[in-house]
Amino acid sequence: MTMPNRLVAASAAPAQAPRFSATDANEAARAEHDGMANAIRALAMDAVEQAKSGHPGLPMGAADIATVLFTRFLKFDPADPAWPDRDRFVLSAGHGSMLLYALLYLCGYEKMTVEEIKRFRQLGSLTPGHPEYGHTPGVETTTGPLGQGLANAVGMAIAERHLNAEFGGAIVDHSTYVLASDGDLMEGISQEAIALAGHLRLKKLIVLFDDNGISIDGPLALADSVDQVERFESAGWAATRIDGHDPVAIAAAIEAAQTSERPSLIACRTTIGFGAPNKGGTEKAHGAALGAEEVAAARQKLGWNAPPFEIPGPILERWRNAGKRGKPAHRAWSERLAALPADKRTAFEHRSRGELPGKKLAAAVREVKEKLSAAPKEIATRSASEFALETLTAGLPEMVGGSADLTGSNNTRTKTMKAMSAADYSGRFIHYGVREHGMAAAMNGMALHGGVIPYSGTFLVFSDYCRPAIRLAALMGQRVIHVMTHDSIGLGEDGPTHQPVEHLAALRAIPNLKVFRPADAVETVECWQLALENSAGPSVLALTRQNVPQLRQGFDEHNRCALGAYELVAAEDDAAAVSLFASGSEVAIAVAAKKLLGERKISARVVSVPCFELLLAAPEDKRAALIGHAGVNVAVEAGIRQGWDEIIGSSGVFVGMRGFGASAPSKELYQHFGITPAAVADAAMAKLR
Repeated sequence: MTMPNRLVAASAAPAQAPRFSATDANEAARAEHDGMANAIRALAMDAVEQAKSGHPGLPMGAADIATVLFTRFLKFDPADPAWPDRDRFVLSAGHGSMLLYALLYLCGYEKMTVEEIKRFRQLGSLTPGHPEYGHTPGVETTTGPLGQGLANAVGMAIAERHLNAEFGGAIVDHSTYVLASDGDLMEGISQEAIALAGHLRLKKLIVLFDDNGISIDGPLALADSVDQVERFESAGWAATRIDGHDPVAIAAAIEAAQTSERPSLIACRTTIGFGAPNKGGTEKAHGAALGAEEVAAARQKLGWNAPPFEIPGPILERWRNAGKRGKPAHRAWSERLAALPADKRTAFEHRSRGELPGKKLAAAVREVKEKLSAAPKEIATRSASEFALETLTAGLPEMVGGSADLTGSNNTRTKTMKAMSAADYSGRFIHYGVREHGMAAAMNGMALHGGVIPYSGTFLVFSDYCRPAIRLAALMGQRVIHVMTHDSIGLGEDGPTHQPVEHLAALRAIPNLKVFRPADAVETVECWQLALENSAGPSVLALTRQNVPQLRQGFDEHNRCALGAYELVAAEDDAAAVSLFASGSEVAIAVAAKKLLGERKISARVVSVPCFELLLAAPEDKRAALIGHAGVNVAVEAGIRQGWDEIIGSSGVFVGMRGFGASAPSKELYQHFGITPAAVADAAMAKLR
């Protein structure tokens, strides 16, 4: 392919975003475009070279795409990076972060200064190696693990369509753009994401594929021969191929995508490291500094004579004017928002800021607890979750649920919930299909978009499929709620492939993730309340398949799970010899074990531990009081011991799993693996001797 010549023209003409005719670009406009695109290339080369670390190839190759998008199409306002109706730009290929940082600086985002560009990949800078949400204004999501950004964007597009249906196009009407690499499209999560987007016909989603034919190992042909255009078309997308260095072609493709009734893929054929005369077009431009000699040669080839980190005044002015292009749209939107009825405007503003209607939530929780006090339920905690959701979702319209083809097992869809579809985006339940990873990442995107609180369900054992997205939700501090049922050997006959053993410990190991494992129906609604109030991170609700007794009797307005643990059954005297700690379905076993110990004249207490993270974060005095001073500490959980020593100590006794499960009825499995009241009592007695 013959690539267009790249010569900089630092023109003194009036600064404005370049415009091109449908057939041919005049020389002046093309020169303006080239100068603006080369500004991105120069900043990327300079920053990576100074850091001696980074990925210059993608920013240099995709500079033309980004220039057209940001100067002509993207709706944004650098003065208000959180404007709810802005277009979203997701750099799914997060390794090319200097592309985004250069754009933020050039467009005039206040905090992205040239000094921050100079500090690329340095401790405390706003320019970390991969874009980090919440750290750098203008970054819509944390990317780097390939495929995640693309799937996040699907969630953003879902949230946009849902809120558009609820609040109207005058308030919510924006697009989500993605810049994706071949690596993004090779990751398995990409198939889950594009299939879901195609099925839902998310027409406001536009993916720009940086189709440079190069991977880290060398030519992409070493490992992949997929025709991505045909692949996307088969998933229900509009897809096309263009020259990614031709601004006229790029603009025409985006214009066509904006009028499509389907999500769009634009495969932009580019040269990685465009402008680098020796390393461009090869894997050598991908993930390392070009080197001083190659940078100098690239500057010469591109006709870029400005010193490192300096942008000629006319070019910078054109970029800054491009950054101001969205201000009129922002003002007009603000006027439309102000004209809404007060109640609707207030609801939109609260939801956009992620503010829960606290009184409604408290009233819903109280209503559920009063019902359970009046009529106790011996049910599975997955059923208790559904019972709670009937009231919670009625009071909190921002809750949008779903399931990975396990709706009847996860109990995440209430009787009044309408399914979301391509024909009706107002539905609040999403059928994600068997796409756990894509589901988890899409929920991240929904939370990042704002206006909704996403939750969805699968089996706990399949948290392994969701883990990369859960980790990123924790890193970004996003309120995403995972309902994970069938949480132990208690699921029974499906056997060890479906029985989670190490999964609770593995999830508890993720920083900023709260794992809730309620013991009964009352704890379940309390854990739901805590998960909804946890605005700074994701939560997992691990719920049973088997029925459990309601241990909490009577009405208590206080959320006893709020500290992560509480004394469920006190000892008969003030000097308990044994403290029994348990979570979930094993709390009832601990209560029964206490009774057996009492028959042997051993004083014991039972502490329910629904959330390790809250307990370990509690003030030291409260944590110490909950753990107590008994001579023997015993923990009971149908999982592995890992993590429990922070509560029971290394000398404590653990009754649980030491290997995988088996296929048999639930009660037989508990007997077989020795997780019974008698085994717990015997273990405590043995330690007392």
